[in-house]
Amino acid sequence: MSAKQKGVKEITSNRKAFHEYFVLERFEAGIELAGTEVKSIRGGNVNLKDAFCTIKNGELFIRGMHISPYEHGNIFNKDPVRPRRLLMHKREILKLNARVMQDGVALIPLSLYFKDSRVKVELGLCKGKKLHDKRDSEADRQSKRDIDRMMKERNYA
Repeated sequence: MSAKQKGVKEITSNRKAFHEYFVLERFEAGIELAGTEVKSIRGGNVNLKDAFCTIKNGELFIRGMHISPYEHGNIFNKDPVRPRRLLMHKREILKLNARVMQDGVALIPLSLYFKDSRVKVELGLCKGKKLHDKRDSEADRQSKRDIDRMMKERNYA
């Protein structure tokens, strides 16, 4: 590989989001980070569990994302849960804002990954699941697991 690595490497994903929400649409956004935050992310010290996105004054922010302080960072470390600006085109942000205000949906970060050595965030336009929806998806997952197990036992794989 060259100095800039090519391809996509996932850092973390927000599994809780898939349990709590239906994902209607997906978007990619860049993220504004400090150098020590990037180094900490490279070490995998990031958590998206309680993260969400807000739009304020035409700018998109991610809140609740925890990036642990870089252990060799000294004074350059930032607050682990500070709001971070996401980078998208203005017209995309305005379109998302209209959808969020109108439809009662939320912008939830689904995953964080490197794309050609840049950190990117995959956002989902999500609608909340009700309790019975969560039970249905859990039952579907369990039945698929049972089917796969039976197929493997009978050597159909």
